[in-house]
Amino acid sequence: MALLSKRKNKKYNYQPRYYQGEGNPFEIKPKFDEFRVTVGSDNGLKNKFIKAVNDFKTNQNQEANKRVLLIVVILLLLFLFIIDFDLSIFRMK
Repeated sequence: MALLSKRKNKKYNYQPRYYQGEGNPFEIKPKFDEFRVTVGSDNGLKNKFIKAVNDFKTNQNQEANKRVLLIVVILLLLFLFIIDFDLSIFRMK
């Protein structure tokens, strides 16, 4: 009995019989990571925000960018309506 040490996990050198691809077949990798520049270990909110803005600027799909901006504007206006913000301060007299 090992009272003071933890038990080691067994290691197997398993090779799938019908797998003919490259790399590890058991590796779980998100589908779109190779296309994103914002994926990675960044420290700090500022670096993450800068990378997200650069990714947004270099995105080839401009229609998607417009759709995201439209959704953000609608959600912002909805939030301002919920908190009963007075929008009359933006009007010229």
